[in-house]
Amino acid sequence: MNDVKRVLFEQIKNFGTIIRISKYEERATYQSHYLGLVWQFLNPAIQIGIYYLVFGIGVNRGRLMEGTPYIIWMLIGIIAWFFINNSLLGGSNSIYSKVGMVSKMKFPVSILPTVNIASNFVSYRAMMGVLMASMFIFKVYPTIYWLQYLYYFICMMAFLFAFGILNSTITVLVRDYHIMLQSVLRLLFYLSGAIWNFQTLIQGEEHRWFIRVLELNPIYYIIEGFRDSFLSKAWFFEKGTQTIFFWSIITLIMIVGSHLHMKFRARFVDFI
Repeated sequence: MNDVKRVLFEQIKNFGTIIRISKYEERATYQSHYLGLVWQFLNPAIQIGIYYLVFGIGVNRGRLMEGTPYIIWMLIGIIAWFFINNSLLGGSNSIYSKVGMVSKMKFPVSILPTVNIASNFVSYRAMMGVLMASMFIFKVYPTIYWLQYLYYFICMMAFLFAFGILNSTITVLVRDYHIMLQSVLRLLFYLSGAIWNFQTLIQGEEHRWFIRVLELNPIYYIIEGFRDSFLSKAWFFEKGTQTIFFWSIITLIMIVGSHLHMKFRARFVDFI
């Protein structure tokens, strides 16, 4: 637990540095593009349009999903997925790709996964604005359930930070891990509930065990939590088993990731 406390303290102590580096990363990524930072919004918007045409109109044929227009139901899930996917992949490569910065500047490298999360947050914030406007157009109005969005947002950030510390460390030690993670995330996209409603897709009591397994996926827990909030379906404390399992996984990953990070980070440059 001392490793966890130290890593968390480094995030708090260097919060200003995290914000400054993330802003620099945003400008550096798109400085040679004519549209600049607009691509942070335009790129996911194009992908969302494609997924809606394929799954919303093609597969679902425009039907309502849980009493809500499919576009709204899908937006809630896929916006969260884009943020999670980009942060997991970027966080995994955050230390390895900054070998020059790590070797020449003195600051705790544990902040690099957090820098990546902060950089991706700009795009997430813009897409959430689109979601809010879309819900207003389709007459999905705020209710008291919306208050728990803050809880699930904290869940998402805790998930990304814990896995960011673990993944970034393992990627330095085993370079193939980053490539494997890309493949795993492609699979998880279809198992996270971002575009599929497994409750209606998988019928029959003999398959209920499969849904129960899918519900233990931390990403599924987060995405469904956002839908529970915005579509006013349920409170988070009504999912006792899933909630306990989610925070148990996050705690375990945080302990293991922090321990590995503190154990090897003095030799990161040598490994790279």
